[in-house]
Amino acid sequence: MSSLSQRLKHRYFGHYLHPYTVLRHRIAELLAPDATVLDAGCGRRAPTLAHFRGRARRLIGVDQVAFTDAPSDLELRQRDLADTGVAAGSVDLMYSQAVLEHVTDPDAVFAEIARLLTPGGHYIGLTANKWDYASLAARIIPNRFHPWIVRRTEGRAEEDVFPTAYRVNTRRDVARFAARHGLEIAEFRYLGQYPSYFMFNGPMFLLATAYQKLLERVTPLHCLQGWIFFVLRKPAAAANHPTIAARPAA
Repeated sequence: MSSLSQRLKHRYFGHYLHPYTVLRHRIAELLAPDATVLDAGCGRRAPTLAHFRGRARRLIGVDQVAFTDAPSDLELRQRDLADTGVAAGSVDLMYSQAVLEHVTDPDAVFAEIARLLTPGGHYIGLTANKWDYASLAARIIPNRFHPWIVRRTEGRAEEDVFPTAYRVNTRRDVARFAARHGLEIAEFRYLGQYPSYFMFNGPMFLLATAYQKLLERVTPLHCLQGWIFFVLRKPAAAANHPTIAARPAA
């Protein structure tokens, strides 16, 4: 990690809220003490879910990976996001952080979101923008090389880098799958952050910073920022939509 990159990050992005922080703030705004919350793709240690311990009635984490060092009072399930085993209509607030870019069957996952949410319940999504330069590069470079690249540019463990699909990573994709499964878009926006993939090289970080600032200043270019953030809502008087049928809980 370049010391120049560190200084540039502090200078140009020191006041920014990271998209992960934006997500946590929105969760907190929608959270209620008697709520059931589900983190879809919570990770090995379920760090975001653990942040809300004591602030909701029930905290559920679902992921396909094995859990390690996660708090014992969280309800963690090693299952597919399309088949969580959680009872239908039992989740008040559901969210995912940097997960949807890995989903290969969005229809199945959105059907499960719609099935799980209570009427009036919300799902918050934070995922990579398909048109961000990092996403474009990831779509060109074969998935088998991604762990090696991410470990050397971001320092993330290779075991925590997963294949990308980018099948629900545009505004149009989100709108299409939400409508198909009876969900309403309550909020949608683009978010940027510091160019983390260039922290290893100061001059490249500076160029990427100039690009990010350009995207922020020119309104028509906002759609090229690195993240999409959205909130979906299940209508309070949900119709008998074909994908909202109950699936038996495990």
